[in-house]
Amino acid sequence: MTAATIAPTRLRLGLAALAVSAFSAFGAPAYARGPEGIADVAEKVIDAVVNISTSQTVEAKGGGGGSNSMPQLPPGSPFEEFFDDFFKNRKGPGGGSKGGENNPPRKTNSLGSGFIIDTSGVAVTNNHVIADADEINVILNDGTKIKAELVGVDKKTDLAVLKFKPTKPLVAVKFGDSDKLRLGDWVVAIGNPFSLGGTVTAGIVSAKNRDISSGPYDSYIQTDAAINRGNSGGPLFNLDGDVVGVNTLIISPSGGSIGIGFAVPSKTVAGVVDQLRQFGELRRGWLGVRIQSVTDEIAESLSIKPARGALVAGVDDKGPAKPAGIEPGDVVVKFDGKDVKDPKDLSRVVADTAVGKEVDVIVIRKGKEETKKVTLGRLQDPDKVQAAVKTDEPAPEKPVTQKALGLDLAALNKDLRTRYKIKESVKGVVVTNVDANSDAAEKRLSAGDVIVEVAQESVSSGADIQKRVDQLKKDGKKSVLLLVSNADGELRFVALSVQ
Repeated sequence: MTAATIAPTRLRLGLAALAVSAFSAFGAPAYARGPEGIADVAEKVIDAVVNISTSQTVEAKGGGGGSNSMPQLPPGSPFEEFFDDFFKNRKGPGGGSKGGENNPPRKTNSLGSGFIIDTSGVAVTNNHVIADADEINVILNDGTKIKAELVGVDKKTDLAVLKFKPTKPLVAVKFGDSDKLRLGDWVVAIGNPFSLGGTVTAGIVSAKNRDISSGPYDSYIQTDAAINRGNSGGPLFNLDGDVVGVNTLIISPSGGSIGIGFAVPSKTVAGVVDQLRQFGELRRGWLGVRIQSVTDEIAESLSIKPARGALVAGVDDKGPAKPAGIEPGDVVVKFDGKDVKDPKDLSRVVADTAVGKEVDVIVIRKGKEETKKVTLGRLQDPDKVQAAVKTDEPAPEKPVTQKALGLDLAALNKDLRTRYKIKESVKGVVVTNVDANSDAAEKRLSAGDVIVEVAQESVSSGADIQKRVDQLKKDGKKSVLLLVSNADGELRFVALSVQ
């Protein structure tokens, strides 16, 4: 994937040319035929698939911008003098002497795809298809163009809902169950690639629950059905003609399909669409914890076999988890009856759970399972992770330090708090130096971090830490679990080798 890019599949107009390659019937390889039902599916749903056309007014760049803007040339190019004379020194519209005065704002257009889910005039597409648009139009399969209004968007899943007034009876499609898809199942994509209009492609489900790190709730369906620029927001159908996904992204070194496309599963889409239609916004569940992965080392330290779940690194004082008794160091392994394999699982299932619902949360604490009842709150703002504030200003006096685990450790005092700008609420032992060749350096511990707990016991000096490490060695442990705070009080767990 190093040479490839992950890109939305909206099409920006203004392509210089569209190359169409023709292959000799005699030289083309023979491809296996797909299932017979593809034609029936296409005929059944094609009129429910629409093109989404948008326009946006953008400011032209100054300095003789627009269509007459000067090309970027390497310094010293033999054509540099010619272009300076032609573009910068000439008078009139676009000329350099007028600057940006003769470059009025211009309109740009883009095209994407969508599909009708209600015959009253409700359509679904991608948020990036209509983002920042001044005008949105829905174009039906027969070419009818109707102005649309935005009902609501969800940027985290890249979905948008539109409404428009139909001028004729419409065909609508319904959502299927994306959870029932199996690897190798045939799927059909319909959309508007390269502004060609309604185009049908078919392929199989290549993977499920694909996380490509494009957002906090990634769980894409991967397909090899041809998806190209302009297919964004178009539906992915199963062979029953039900929508099982919304085509959103492709991986491609060239911008064209190479058989790796991604669709938001219908299970996610249906929930988002219902809330956008009802509230005009998303109301996601909120647990009020910061979580991190359970590595093999952390699992060994917490006596969890096999490594699984989401490790609670911090609990919001005003969040629902606090009164329910969930604490840092707990590992969430089941939420509302659903298994939690990793932090992404927990993020998705919490977000999909109704605000105000009471759920059972099963955590592992000190090797034993406990059940906590939590009434979910509402997620208001995106999670913000702030980096620790560090400074290189020297302390007035050199602190007394002790070495352990590749770290120079010192008890917190006023000078050290000032040096590293550590909040008064943070308690523990401050790291003043990290051995570059240590496990601690590999785990990205740095000067100014504060060790709050060792093996889930509070510490206040380097001697406390060394004592705990020595005991763990005697007990035959291979690693020690540290609860580490940054200067702002944000916590995380780090497992370091004691061997």
